[in-house]
Amino acid sequence: MKPKLPIVFIVMTVVIDAMGIGLIIPVMPQLLLEVLPTATLGQAAIWGGVMAMLFSLMQFLFGPMLGSLSDQYGRKPLLLVTLVMMTIGYLIMALAGGIWLLLFGRIIGGISSATQSTATAYIADISKPEEKAGNFGLISAGFGIGFVLGPLLGGALVEFGTRAPFYAAGLLALANALFGAVVLRESLTASNRRAFEWRRANPLGAFRYIGQFKDLIPLLWVSFCFYISVAVYPAIWVYYTTERFGWSPGLIGVSLAVYGGSTVLVQAVLIRLANRYLGDNKTVKLGLIIQIPTLTMIALVGDGTLLLALTPLAALGSIGTPALQAIMSRAVGTESQGALLGVLASLNAFATMIALIGMTQIFAYFSRGDALLYLPGAPFLLSALLMALGLGLFWRLRLSAQA
Repeated sequence: MKPKLPIVFIVMTVVIDAMGIGLIIPVMPQLLLEVLPTATLGQAAIWGGVMAMLFSLMQFLFGPMLGSLSDQYGRKPLLLVTLVMMTIGYLIMALAGGIWLLLFGRIIGGISSATQSTATAYIADISKPEEKAGNFGLISAGFGIGFVLGPLLGGALVEFGTRAPFYAAGLLALANALFGAVVLRESLTASNRRAFEWRRANPLGAFRYIGQFKDLIPLLWVSFCFYISVAVYPAIWVYYTTERFGWSPGLIGVSLAVYGGSTVLVQAVLIRLANRYLGDNKTVKLGLIIQIPTLTMIALVGDGTLLLALTPLAALGSIGTPALQAIMSRAVGTESQGALLGVLASLNAFATMIALIGMTQIFAYFSRGDALLYLPGAPFLLSALLMALGLGLFWRLRLSAQA
């Protein structure tokens, strides 16, 4: 068995997780109108928001649980079980004849997608300390690939019916589970396993447990600022580009593909170069520094072509994320990798929920005709401020282990 095959499986798992988010973008309005025949498009959009919130809520609630379970039972069984769960979730959505069954399928999808923490823990297990940032970059690259493929697959397969994308995604998840059953070797040794405890498997208990590692607390705050800031993109990008520049759905899809493709390049290639020549500490700072002016320019830019040109720069700012994860990963023991990465998954999901609520409300106010100031890009300015706060917090840390 080639040693790289398990990494291929892990990356594919993250790709499929990310596809689950992007897959529903082109098909969901039409599918919701099918299961809600008397609803208007506006009412369908409200239900779509409920589904997005449920998805993130499940990731928030179950991220620590799956991470803790993987610390006791190993990474392989958790990854395989959640892929089978994902298959079932897609099948339920494909067969759903009403809104409640559709919501149930999305809940299962959110739970199974919380497995990204387990996938990242697997990478942490098999990586040397100096390799972690680069290998974590592969996880982020997989997310970028899925972010590109999801909308493309959904848009192409919807020609065969609104349920076709869900059947295809379910088949892909099942195929990857079978692939993993063959090639994946357990990465967590018996000596490094930690007994599962319910008090550490819920989000609050998991945060309390991870909080015992005092060096992690400021790093978690930096991560939280970053997560909320970048969540502005899925929260309002479609609405912002439509309101400000009148972009068509096709052009919005192109911008998402450019962003996803740029993210793949950054995470798969550039992060390793940055880690080699700068070290994790400086790479985190570089990523945060790039994000601040980029988000500000996106908020204030007056030309759609220039905005599209800024998209790769926004992706470049993600270069610091794997390095930040690597710093945190080294701050805890091998037996707590799953717990840490489960907490990070929950933190990311919680930040996304905040952004879905807060950023959209800010956008709605500043894009109104009677607003004191017409500024649809206001959420991006807030994100830039949060990035600056994260940079300030990180700059004050003394990370002696970093170059």
